[in-house]
Amino acid sequence: MEQVTMSDRFDCDNCKESLYGRKYIQADGGEGDNPYCIPCYDSLFANTCDECKELIGHDARELFYENRHYHEHCFRCFRCDRSLADEPFTSQEEALLCNDCYCNEFSSKCVACDKTVMPGTRKLEYGGSTWHEGCFICHSCEQPIGSKSFIPDKDEHYCVSCYEDKFAPRCTRCKKALAKGGVTYRDEPWHKECFVCAGCKVQLAGQHFTSREDNPYCLKCFGSLYSKKCEACSKPITGFGGGKYISFEERQWHQPCFTCTECSVSLVGAGFFPNGDQILCRDCNTNSNL
Repeated sequence: MEQVTMSDRFDCDNCKESLYGRKYIQADGGEGDNPYCIPCYDSLFANTCDECKELIGHDARELFYENRHYHEHCFRCFRCDRSLADEPFTSQEEALLCNDCYCNEFSSKCVACDKTVMPGTRKLEYGGSTWHEGCFICHSCEQPIGSKSFIPDKDEHYCVSCYEDKFAPRCTRCKKALAKGGVTYRDEPWHKECFVCAGCKVQLAGQHFTSREDNPYCLKCFGSLYSKKCEACSKPITGFGGGKYISFEERQWHQPCFTCTECSVSLVGAGFFPNGDQILCRDCNTNSNL
């Protein structure tokens, strides 16, 4: 501040009142620093608070946000009226909100603990609901499920092992849980790999099979163990797959095997003559009697 004497004029650049013995502020007027009394300086250069619409005086702390000016005490949360001067905040449709109010109003709430899921925290979402990662637990063992697979049951959630222990049917053979798939035989559940032929142990899922005394058999084993044998080829006569056979006096033949012992002509639908272990057509029987 320059030295002045009582004989020099030292007036406010705006109202022209003397500044001797008064506080003043020098402001750049383009041709040097111009002195202003405090009231004139505030009226000419101070910004208007966006909240209370009053001037922000030269000695007040001024806050500036998105081309808007505020007194420190006017820069507050729209919901809880908490000062935002030294707090994190956000803006929602031009309304200023502290983080707590913003989260309470716009963030999801955990359906387990009913507390706000704060932005940036780990969470899980399923079926339109939200959980804190640590709140999403198995209904049975109460351990956090996290990113592991789970199975919903109504409003409850289970880890895979607990669900299988509690709800999954048990395989008739190995007694272990059937998580998915499987075979139903005689209204009982089986793992596909457990449902095998009682004879050769080959898997029967998706294959033709039959049973004997409640035991399942593939067609090959059943024919070998229990079916009657063809008198001509000695192979089993199963009758499966639409196969036809001929029966005569405790003896059976596959239909294609039922031929004359001498000339091999088919005897299906024709007359034939038994001759000991042989069966003969009419002509061969006539010739054998000559």
